[in-house]
Amino acid sequence: MNKQNIIKPRKLSGFMELEPKEQLIFDQMIDKVKKVYLRHGFMPLDTPVLELSEILLAKSGGEIDKEVYRFNKGDTDICMRYDLTVPLARFVAMHSETLHYPFKRYQVGKVYRGERAQKGRFREFVQCDADIIGNGELSLVADAECLKMVDEVFEALNLEIVNQISNRNILFGFIEGLGYGEIEKQILTILDKINKIGKDNAREELAKIAVKEKDIDSLLKIIEKRGNFDKILAETEQLSQNETFLKGIRELKEVYSYLKAMQINEEKIELNLSIIRGQDYYTGTVFEAVMPNHREFGTVCGGGRYDNLASYFSEKNFPGVGLSIGFTRLFDLLLQNNMLENVPQSNVVLQIIPLGNTLLECLSLQEYFAKHLPCDVAYENRSFKAKMKDAGKQEIPFVLIVGENEVASKIYALKDMKNSEQFTLSKEDCLKKIVSNLD
Repeated sequence: MNKQNIIKPRKLSGFMELEPKEQLIFDQMIDKVKKVYLRHGFMPLDTPVLELSEILLAKSGGEIDKEVYRFNKGDTDICMRYDLTVPLARFVAMHSETLHYPFKRYQVGKVYRGERAQKGRFREFVQCDADIIGNGELSLVADAECLKMVDEVFEALNLEIVNQISNRNILFGFIEGLGYGEIEKQILTILDKINKIGKDNAREELAKIAVKEKDIDSLLKIIEKRGNFDKILAETEQLSQNETFLKGIRELKEVYSYLKAMQINEEKIELNLSIIRGQDYYTGTVFEAVMPNHREFGTVCGGGRYDNLASYFSEKNFPGVGLSIGFTRLFDLLLQNNMLENVPQSNVVLQIIPLGNTLLECLSLQEYFAKHLPCDVAYENRSFKAKMKDAGKQEIPFVLIVGENEVASKIYALKDMKNSEQFTLSKEDCLKKIVSNLD
């Protein structure tokens, strides 16, 4: 091909593409998350990447609408999913008669948001979601179970987190009690971004929408309350007699009692009344997990209760609660900060190296070992020395050397690459040796 016709290889910004050794770690971490979800009885679900726009945008609102990838194919108005929760609500509404409740599902999949690509922000990213859906009602035990799973997921990933928990009814009711029910959403939007804009700017924005100065002081004071559940609840429950506010207090107390019964590590949870969550569909419990030693990472997991999400798709009431991990962003943070566990360059545990005219026997041996562990054959036409050097570079733990004498005797040279030890064993004993080392 003429050099002038060669296209420069490049990818769109905001789309992660990992090297195989990094993808291996990514996939292993995803597997750990799935195991926690499965252990709690959650079933897998995989919804389409593309949805009808009227479905996906039914209750998005705010900045999300601006970020959605939307296009027409013929007469069909289509969106790429921006999260996994709205497709879940659509699925439940469609299959409501055949599901068992509470319906527990997890989904790991890519979602798409056409926001400005920048460090730590992606246009395509993997989310790891788990949700519990009720039919007509859903116990607050479900909220506690999701919170417990957050703790277990990050423990499985060997990452320390603190889960900050609140209930939106507390702020809803507090704002109503102050007499600002009509501009409740505007106030919550301002309070939700206070960490980005600062107190002074928040104060100015609240004043612009006619919130009185003394009420601004009260609002800024209540969202500063965080810490031990018993202490903060005792300080907070007397601040308003609004029924919605008191409902939020009662729900928080109940969820906390379930968490204690589940023996959650109380050092890993914190009551934080500034947690609001931006999406409109959250109606009760809300939570955000942060890494205490890396608070600059921001939220690494979030979620909450959404009692009315499916109302756009069904006359029935399907309350739900769920959690979501933006896994691509989390992985990128760990990668950029050298916080990933070290893994080999390859997932191969055993490489078989032919000497002389033994390739066919090596392929037969591969069939035997591959039933028990990742195994391949170095079949390229290269020197023995080059193959051994390559196995070392890939950090392959074991090498099986197969020459014509080994084929005749059925006794093989097994080399432990890490400890530089060599053993002369039958294929059965080779397998036992490798497996015992892996354990």
